[in-house]
Amino acid sequence: MENYIFYQVPAIYLAIPFFLLMIVFNWLGFTVKKNQIKKFPDTDRSGLGPTEASLLGLMALLLSFSFGMSASKFDTRRQVIVLEANDIGTAMLRTDLYPDSIRDQFRNDFKNYLDARIAYYNVGDDFKKIETELIKSDSISGRIWQRAAAFSHNPGALIPTAQMVPALNAMIDIVTTREAGRKNLVPRLILIILTLLTWMSSFLAGYGSKGDERSKVLVITFALMTTLALYLVIELDRPRQGLINLNSTEKLLIDMRVNMDK
Repeated sequence: MENYIFYQVPAIYLAIPFFLLMIVFNWLGFTVKKNQIKKFPDTDRSGLGPTEASLLGLMALLLSFSFGMSASKFDTRRQVIVLEANDIGTAMLRTDLYPDSIRDQFRNDFKNYLDARIAYYNVGDDFKKIETELIKSDSISGRIWQRAAAFSHNPGALIPTAQMVPALNAMIDIVTTREAGRKNLVPRLILIILTLLTWMSSFLAGYGSKGDERSKVLVITFALMTTLALYLVIELDRPRQGLINLNSTEKLLIDMRVNMDK
């Protein structure tokens, strides 16, 4: 994904040229048909009929498939953030089972850990900064684990250890799950084929126009609604940028961090 440069381009900047190219392809199709009629007056002017309808149906099918995939991935990412907030909250509560001196050390580490996890989201889609925050959070969680492991050798710490170890395991594992979800995008090949199929459909719609004039309202409406649908697919696939994001879910971690300072 790091080599997928278009992933860092805002969706609106991709939607605008896509919309314009749909209109251009429609115009090209209409122009080709018009020139063909001039050269061959006997050319059928009734349009493409079933061929055009089949291609538009295929485009609609692939578009709906892509939308369903991106919406499902978006919902999964949101659920993983909730799970992470719950896992961190559980581990923080387990620190109360330790003596005050040990608990305070745990609490300081958890503050730093939350700061790193919040920054992990706030850096957006900057891959280098994401990697930096992952390394930082892994370092802090490793320090928390080592402290719990060291204290587990104390004969009087059996109960705290039995409670803390599973909580820390879950907290550490969810980081890998969340990072895998971030990288789990709608395959590029699907988006490329969908784009080409849409442009070809627009071309054939123009080629299959009946009469000597196109309906500009129909052409613009078709291009606009198709572009909006593709825009939603891209937006849902990029929850760290744009209008459709995970800010409200991420606030769970932010609120948790704020409460630690109270």
